[in-house]
This record gives sequence, structure tokens and C-alpha cells, in this order.
Amino acid sequence: MQNKSLGQHWLKDRLILEAIADCADLQPTDTVLEIGPGLGTLTSVLLGRAERVVAVEFDEKLASKLSGQFPGKQLTVYNQDILTFNTDKLPHVYKVVANVPYYITSKIVQRFSTCTNMPESMTLLVQKEVAERIVAEPGDMSILAVSAQLYWEVSLGPIVGAEWFTPPPKVDSRVVMLKRREQPLVDPAKQKVFFRVVKAGFSERRKKLRSALAGGLAMEKTDIDTLLARAKVSPEARAQELSIEQWQRLAEALA
Repeated sequence: MQNKSLGQHWLKDRLILEAIADCADLQPTDTVLEIGPGLGTLTSVLLGRAERVVAVEFDEKLASKLSGQFPGKQLTVYNQDILTFNTDKLPHVYKVVANVPYYITSKIVQRFSTCTNMPESMTLLVQKEVAERIVAEPGDMSILAVSAQLYWEVSLGPIVGAEWFTPPPKVDSRVVMLKRREQPLVDPAKQKVFFRVVKAGFSERRKKLRSALAGGLAMEKTDIDTLLARAKVSPEARAQELSIEQWQRLAEALA
């Protein structure tokens, strides 16, 4: 029985589940954090490849069933909201693999980008459009793309059609892989100003950067002109056209 409020759609095809695990590049010594294991179909594949699986399931009934489903296997189940789960319970090196409910994707990326014990990688099956937004390039950037690419090297995996799920969602899904950068592209000490500028720029996507930044930063347009000139960014540009490096220059010019 699905809990519609949790966005539950079951994926049972073994070949697709194996393909997701392939994208995660799992090794026999790995610890895997699985988010929302549901009926345990992906859990089964992960347990066959990794040393240990830690599964965090919000649905109490599913969590209690999962615990006894794989006797003799290194499986730990927590009945908890992943957004409040303490990652310090995990070893220093671990990987996240999950079929993620669409409504929570951005929050999960944000949570694991900024937690004290970041995973080595994340392999997520998400809404196709969201996966493609995460890996977008200048021209199609969004706050999600900027904030993900700041911390991760991102790439796309296979598309999974809606027909492979029970019940079928209204849209197709796609695997997105996020591999942790050795260092984020922006120094943590400078990220507050960086995100202030990014959020201001994207506050009114349809407007040119000059107007969006003036409104978002509560500054005069003449001061914004100076800022843009210092950062060597065109006032005619729009937020989605900028690279992370250009946002970085703007943040430094503001600071």
C-alpha cells in the first residue's frame, strides 16, 4: 500500500535496479546509505554489492518490515526523516544511493552538500527534469544547479520511464550522479556572500541581472553597474546564463 503523501512509487525491475547500482560504482567494502528503501527491492541489490547498507525509511510500517527481510545481511534500518538523520552515525567514507521522492530532491542535495560528514558520492533516481536541472550548464542554470555543482562533479545516468513504476508517476525519471569535490568551488568562509548574490540574481529570473541584483540586494542600479563592471559580467545577462566562476567574481566584487 502506497502512502501518496510520501510520493511513493515502487520500482521492481531487477535490470533497472542493477543499472542504478552500476552507476554508484559500489565496491565490496563500501557502506551505503539508502534513502527511502520502501519495499527493499533496491536494498536487495545494494546488499549484494556492498559490505553494509544503512537504510533510512520515514514510513514506520515499511521500516519495521524491512528489518527482518534480509537475515544474515549487514543491514541497519532507521525509522526516521532523512532530513534530520545524523550522518555522524555513518563511517567517514560512505555512498548514498536512492530512489528519491520527487518533492524532496532539492532538500536532500542541500542537506548532504552541507552536512559535517559528506558522502563520497550520491547516486539518485529523481524526476528526469530535476536530474537535468542539476547538471545544467550556463544558459540553463538555476539555484539548484549552482548549489549542487559548487560541491559535486555531476553527470547523468539512464532514463527510467514512468511505466516501470507502480503506480506510474506522471513523469519519467533519470539517474543523476554526484561525486564530491575535494574542495568546494567557493571557500566556505565566502559562501554566505556568494549565496546572497546568487539568490538576489535569481530572485527575478525574467529580468536582466542589473535589475534583479538591484532589487535583490537593495542597491542602486548605478552601484550594481559598478559591481558588474568590476566582476566583468554583462549587465544585459540573465541569472541563468552565468557560470559559477562569474557568480564568484560578483560575490568578491560585492565583498
